Amino acid sequence: MAGVVVVTGASRGIGAATAKALAAQGYAVVVNYAGNVEAATAVVRDIEHAGGAAIAVRGDVASEDDVAHIFAAADRLGTLTGLVNNAGIINTAMRIDAMSAGAINRLLAVNVTGSILCAKAAILRMSTRHGGKGGAIVNLASGAAKLGGSGSYVDYAASKGAIDTLTVGLALEVAGEGIRVNAVRPGIIDTDFHAAGGDPGRVARMAASLPMGRAGTSEECAKAILWLLSDDAAYTTGTTIEVSGGRAITP
Repeated sequence: MAGVVVVTGASRGIGAATAKALAAQGYAVVVNYAGNVEAATAVVRDIEHAGGAAIAVRGDVASEDDVAHIFAAADRLGTLTGLVNNAGIINTAMRIDAMSAGAINRLLAVNVTGSILCAKAAILRMSTRHGGKGGAIVNLASGAAKLGGSGSYVDYAASKGAIDTLTVGLALEVAGEGIRVNAVRPGIIDTDFHAAGGDPGRVARMAASLPMGRAGTSEECAKAILWLLSDDAAYTTGTTIEVSGGRAITP
């Protein structure tokens, strides 16, 4: 077995695709979910039917107690070797002058605090400073952090800007402790995430305007994540891989 990886927000989209891809490579996977137990159970069932090992673990990454529960489940599977900080939420699209403090705080709690709390739990297990054998963390960034989300998702874009900073700062902090920290920056990916922001047609509407002429898939993002977790990326840290069909390099 290649080790144990926690994938947060793994009941759907990029998280689910990543969990399945990891299991296919021999990793035991903690499929974390916040509320949709049926979807998480379906991911685990698919993994087990393919001969892999996985467990579904409920937990809100913004809660310290829930994060402790998630990683305790990982400990029961074996030695933690990786974390994919994928869990994230988006609010209904609106201008900043229409946003409420409650909605903003909840988004930041999940997208930023949650990623930091999970990174902390992973470091306590993987860092050679704490008796671990090393490992890798992959954060999910977003093209929104570069574009700003003007008129619709400035709160979400700001939270992903924080992930960019976290990736670089944490990579430098733990580089000498056997832990690599990188990120994948998806562009327009064909998942139901956009529907959660109240714009289910956004992928179809934008696909033709992308340099490659199509939206990306969850599986394409998962392949980049797997590479960053693997030994093939042993000398790569503090880096963000763009999975955006060329959008990130468009003037």
